[in-house]
Amino acid sequence: MKAFQTICRQLRRSKRFSVEPAALVHFSTSCYSCGRNKKMNPYEEVDQEKYSHLVQSVLSFRGLARTPESLFDEDALLYGPVSKQKPQKQEEESRVPQNWFPIFNPERNVKLDTSDLSIPLKIPLQRNVVPSVTRILQETMTKQQIFYLERWKQRMILELGENGFKEYTSNIFLQGKRFHEALESILSAQRDLKETDENLKSGYVESIQHILKDVSGVRALESAVQHETLKYIGLLDCVAEYQGKLCVIDWKTSEKPKPFIRNTFDNPLQVVAYMGAMNHDANYSFQVQCGLIVVAYKDGSPAHSHLMDAELCSQYWAKWLLRLEEYTEKKKNQNMQKW
Repeated sequence: MKAFQTICRQLRRSKRFSVEPAALVHFSTSCYSCGRNKKMNPYEEVDQEKYSHLVQSVLSFRGLARTPESLFDEDALLYGPVSKQKPQKQEEESRVPQNWFPIFNPERNVKLDTSDLSIPLKIPLQRNVVPSVTRILQETMTKQQIFYLERWKQRMILELGENGFKEYTSNIFLQGKRFHEALESILSAQRDLKETDENLKSGYVESIQHILKDVSGVRALESAVQHETLKYIGLLDCVAEYQGKLCVIDWKTSEKPKPFIRNTFDNPLQVVAYMGAMNHDANYSFQVQCGLIVVAYKDGSPAHSHLMDAELCSQYWAKWLLRLEEYTEKKKNQNMQKW
């Protein structure tokens, strides 16, 4: 290149030639690229201003621009930064209860006694210092459960407002209460749906009709249980035979379908906690080895049922004992801090 520039200077000085250096010199090994202009990218030819309003309307939500980055920023503001650490599932699954206690009572007969099924047991719940199953599960929820519950709550408040959300939760509680009252009315006397009570005409009751056909031999309804050794109490929904197997039945309502038992979150732990307490409660002479979770729907669509056999109940029982130990340890630490 330097030699070429030297030759050009010498020619200028001789005034015989007038050589102007090219603005840009291309060197290429391909004959097809010589003298050919660079091909334009078709995306660069798009009139962005013409379509800017369309892009803005797609990315906007309620007048605010919503992008992946803004959503992450919003979640970080509401719930803190996202933890990228993966949960140690293997360590959690390998944990075993330190103080093991059996869910089944070896001293109690498993065979069904059908001599007296006229009046189901209904033992009232005695409020005392012993924690309930519901309280233990609520205070030992995982961080992930708390996160999703709080996120759902915040989004509902954004949609309904504070007062609207309170009214919504109140209505959900009232619907569940009426549903259980209707079930108690039906199962206490083994009645059908030819009643005049409006509660018996609800969509929830219609939803469980195919389940009720397999329910018989009701032993207990809305009855309290207490585990003297493990120190907890609870109020179970129903103890009855389902497809010939004596079960603790837990009736649930839901706005979303729950076709799999994993969709019921901590409900299996609640059922086995009632089973373990009842099997060792002196107020009950029989023993239950199965659990049943029934999820009813307001629109009357067929309820989902999740039957838990003895083996599955034993697996959930171990998880319940871990939650119980976690609750006991948590309360112990809180008491030590007070001192």
